[in-house]
Amino acid sequence: MTGTLDTSAETTAATAGPTAGAAAAAPAAPHAVPATGIQTMTMARALNRGLAAALAADEKVLLMGEDIGPLGGVFRVTENLQREFGAHRVIDTPLAESGIVGTAIGLAMRGYRPVCEIQFDGFIFPGFDQITTQLAKLTARHEGALRLPVVIRVPYGGHIGAVEHHQESPEAYFAHTPGLRLVSPATPHDAYWMIQEAIASDDPVLFFEPKSRYWPKGEVDLDDPGAPLHASRVVRTGTDITVVGHGAMVSMLLDAAALAEQEGTSIEVVDLRSLSPIDYGPVLESVRRTGRLVVAQEAPGGVSVGSEIAATVAEKAFYSLEAPVIRVSGFDTPFPPAKLEGVYLPDVDRILDGVDRALSY
Repeated sequence: MTGTLDTSAETTAATAGPTAGAAAAAPAAPHAVPATGIQTMTMARALNRGLAAALAADEKVLLMGEDIGPLGGVFRVTENLQREFGAHRVIDTPLAESGIVGTAIGLAMRGYRPVCEIQFDGFIFPGFDQITTQLAKLTARHEGALRLPVVIRVPYGGHIGAVEHHQESPEAYFAHTPGLRLVSPATPHDAYWMIQEAIASDDPVLFFEPKSRYWPKGEVDLDDPGAPLHASRVVRTGTDITVVGHGAMVSMLLDAAALAEQEGTSIEVVDLRSLSPIDYGPVLESVRRTGRLVVAQEAPGGVSVGSEIAATVAEKAFYSLEAPVIRVSGFDTPFPPAKLEGVYLPDVDRILDGVDRALSY
């Protein structure tokens, strides 16, 4: 944790007191009519409004997590939602990730659509068994007769100067697990729409939210989602090389492309958006035009989402490649102390170095 961000669930629970309980028990406020048009907001606000829209649309949608009620979550993504929808719909849970996920599985089996918040990425592992051995497998075990519409929200990634267990990128563990869907928005617009689409899915969805992107603002079209939940998308066109990433890495790739343009290099940027399944269509189409690919991610490079993309592109677009696929990633070490995160995490310079290596062949 930093000195400006209190991320302690224990501290919050201990100091909430009777005032928080009174707020939790307050009657739900009337649901506001959804706005229309294009609005500018942060990703945190877009997620908040997306969750509100899902809660208003379906009374079977429930939110569950540590400190998500009166506090509104450590990142305030659920701010005022308990006040708006009541403590029976927005539920503060004990500090027990396995219990949160296990309870959500039971609720889903009874017809509810629970949305769990895992407070930080590194806290998901106490619930790992429930997610990978139960949630991911129950539908197949029942030959499709049982659906489990559970969404697990996971704030993930670095660039916030936090302590151990607060800046990890564990998406590959879950993308590797059959039976789970996994998505990660890069913009407020996608966050608003993708969270609603994830909640509407009849399959379990892990919703990885890049927490370093919670605060920058962007435009949200409240009338048009723009792309389906599992579609990847070209967000900047180019001719010399393709770069691919997801979540917070997309803004880094766009910054790198803007700098490269000043030196005469045209970079095409693809936002994956979905990590399981991966929509390879736009990726392969782009690589077949540019002949080169750089895959960037915050997670360690070994046995990762980036590894899978590199292997698939090498398999399906081999004769279009004019250079090896280059991976730019976090290092294969535990996430370092906050003062060293700038060394560990890929930045614009490391991305451009990868571009230069690919162009040198």
